[in-house]
Amino acid sequence: FESGKRSLRLQATPISVASSLRERLFSEPRALVFTSATLCAEGSGAHFRKSIGLDDAEVRIWHSPYDYEGRSLLYVPEGMPEPGSDAFAPTMVSRIAPVLRASSGRAFVLFTSYRVMRQVHELMEEMDEFPLLLQGEAPKQQLVERFRQTDGGVLLGTTSFWEGVDVKGDDLVCVIIDKLPFSSPFDPVNRARLRHIETEGGNAFSEYLLPRAVLALKQGAGRLIRDEGDYGVLMICDPRIIDRGYGRAFLEALPPMRRTRREDLVIRFFNYFKAQGRSA
Repeated sequence: FESGKRSLRLQATPISVASSLRERLFSEPRALVFTSATLCAEGSGAHFRKSIGLDDAEVRIWHSPYDYEGRSLLYVPEGMPEPGSDAFAPTMVSRIAPVLRASSGRAFVLFTSYRVMRQVHELMEEMDEFPLLLQGEAPKQQLVERFRQTDGGVLLGTTSFWEGVDVKGDDLVCVIIDKLPFSSPFDPVNRARLRHIETEGGNAFSEYLLPRAVLALKQGAGRLIRDEGDYGVLMICDPRIIDRGYGRAFLEALPPMRRTRREDLVIRFFNYFKAQGRSA
């Protein structure tokens, strides 16, 4: 529930919608189309199909026509501390600063928490190198429009900027993500769903938390390449994508970008496209 000075809002959420959809939509033969670039967390769409009760569907996957290998780069910097560490925000700023200089700004920095976003924003304000736009300073669409009109702008945002934002061309050439977007297990709905999975003998992490985080990361990464002529760097500051076994699930779900842990290769990448122009 949510409470305010003059109002109280109660919300009921089912643990699963599978049985309802199975009864109302899938009980009779009919043509249904579910479309999104982020339906599949693991390649087969099993998590999505199970969540809506569509267990016996024939699956076909059409891959993106974009040249990710030639026009994008995934960068995971070395030396990042674990998320939650007091050193995370200042270390993140020290790692993203050279990348933003190479990209001439033109970046989204996406966060999973307001706390880290505010810490990074404060540190970047002290640097005074880039025009900063912060979530909350204006409505979402107005902030995006300001970003388009700001030469070398850097927009810092949380969940609402991970999806539904479309900035094509040279205005956006870098997307930086602070950490893997696992949803909170303490959220009441998540807690109930996790408990339900474990009661049924399942693994709550691999069946729920991990697939949802993979899909969320794909949505955030999808802000980068929005057109066949786009190029850019996706930077992920969370070392767990390399150091933990489950990191492979995230890496395999991302577009087929070239990968590096070397800052100098990121700088070289941007210098190449700056020299060649967007049509390189």
